[in-house]
Amino acid sequence: MPITEFLENNARYYPNETALVEINPDRQPNKQTTWREYNLIESGSSAKFRREITWRHFNEMSNRVANLLLTRGIQKGDKVGILLMNCLEWLPIYFGILKTGALAVPMNYRFSSDEIEYCADLSDLTFLVFGPEFTTRIESVKKNMVKIHTYFFVGQELPDFAEDLVKLLNYCSIVSPPIRVTDEDNAAIYFSSGTTGFPKAILHSHAALVGSCITEQKHHHQTHEDVFLCIPPLYHTGAKMHWFGSLLSGSRAVLLRGVKPEWILQTVSDEKCTIVWLLVPWVQDILDAIERKEVDLSSYELSQWRLMHIGAQPVPPSLIRRWKSVFPHHDYDTNYGLSESIGPGCVHLGIENIRKVGAIGIPGYGWEAKIVDPDFVEVKQGEVGELAVKGPGVMKCYYKNSDATDEVLRGEWLLTGDMAKQDEDGFIYLVDRKKDVIITGGENLYPVQIEDFLRAHPKIKDVAVIGLPDQRLGEIAAAIIEIKKGCTCTEEEINAFVQGLPRYKRPRKIIFAKVPRNATGKIEKPLLRKTYCSERLVESETTS
Repeated sequence: MPITEFLENNARYYPNETALVEINPDRQPNKQTTWREYNLIESGSSAKFRREITWRHFNEMSNRVANLLLTRGIQKGDKVGILLMNCLEWLPIYFGILKTGALAVPMNYRFSSDEIEYCADLSDLTFLVFGPEFTTRIESVKKNMVKIHTYFFVGQELPDFAEDLVKLLNYCSIVSPPIRVTDEDNAAIYFSSGTTGFPKAILHSHAALVGSCITEQKHHHQTHEDVFLCIPPLYHTGAKMHWFGSLLSGSRAVLLRGVKPEWILQTVSDEKCTIVWLLVPWVQDILDAIERKEVDLSSYELSQWRLMHIGAQPVPPSLIRRWKSVFPHHDYDTNYGLSESIGPGCVHLGIENIRKVGAIGIPGYGWEAKIVDPDFVEVKQGEVGELAVKGPGVMKCYYKNSDATDEVLRGEWLLTGDMAKQDEDGFIYLVDRKKDVIITGGENLYPVQIEDFLRAHPKIKDVAVIGLPDQRLGEIAAAIIEIKKGCTCTEEEINAFVQGLPRYKRPRKIIFAKVPRNATGKIEKPLLRKTYCSERLVESETTS
């Protein structure tokens, strides 16, 4: 059945129970809330803005969105873009699009004007729903986005080229539209993160979305009593597919707009959250804030918090050891996935396998995995090769890009682009991104291994290792190091610390700077290479 039926079921079984809560600590609660006709609740002190919605009203909102789109002539297979910050309206809009048989196309809220234009054209958008944060960006390229004939706006200060979605919904039916949607119908287009170049459009079916619901719930055992705290952006497959466990169990979820340690802990405490998905930088920030005594754990009610899990990037084992020393009662899981495999879960550690922390784990529920050489032949256990996965969430294709599709799909198998190896127990360890491998003097260096080693240094907050061009060795490893707040560190200290690495793995250049990460926590290595490789070349030209 299509994923929209899960929402219909929750509205039937739990109509008056809270489905979603939005908390925005930076927004004051004295502004008029939107969609008041749906009984949205605004409460709290001057410290936060809070709204909530029941399953019945969630479903009714989605039906109103669907019926509005149908009156505007939308047809099955059309594409509707969503360019919104996390908010209470996000998911009802997403499901409303799906109920029409159209495709939802979530867009990265960090996209520049050029990227918005590029992705809108690539995905053949004809409708775009957007918020006030993006008005200026859209205005600057609107004349070039000729396929888009309708712009719907969510928020205040309506631009003259758009229509107020919230007001229009007042006049739309709350009855589910009579559109037949099947598992094999196309459901959504997601964009790759762009960490390896310009985004590609990834096409998924309703069956893939349903598969992600089942996989997530099997991994983290969500019950109707759980409360999931969602902080990462909903445009990304990771955040939404982890929330799908809440959808399947009919349980409450909280959307937090902000990542400050005190906001996260206060929300867990106030909302009685039991499951929290975090990114590596936020885990580091929470632990650092505790160590600096900037937050006092005794001020929060955290006893109900049962699971913390991480995904979207390699996880340093030292970080999880630190976490477990502070929160020993927490279950922990690592989730591996990519947008091409409908987000997290194709490989996961499993909460019962904490002894294997450092591994990304074993194939997820309903998934298979293997490690292959360039000829797609499975390598021997312990050897490094490219990770390939097969399961219910493998993409249909890269939309309108058959060449790129052929590069990564081998029948039902998806080549992930990640280099990995498998231990004697069948647990998979990431070695590095295939495109990030550094070849120095004929030796392969895997930056993740060096990064994990450096993160054990007590003064290092974050680190990224990239290759810089070198006339003699081809490439050398450079470490961009971000120091913890309040600490000072020298190149000599780092060089002394890396004596614990084999000589060929030691970084040849140390750069103290902030490590840039995208909204899902991945290190932006193309940006680092662009910055520091260019500087290196200029330096070489100057000294030659």
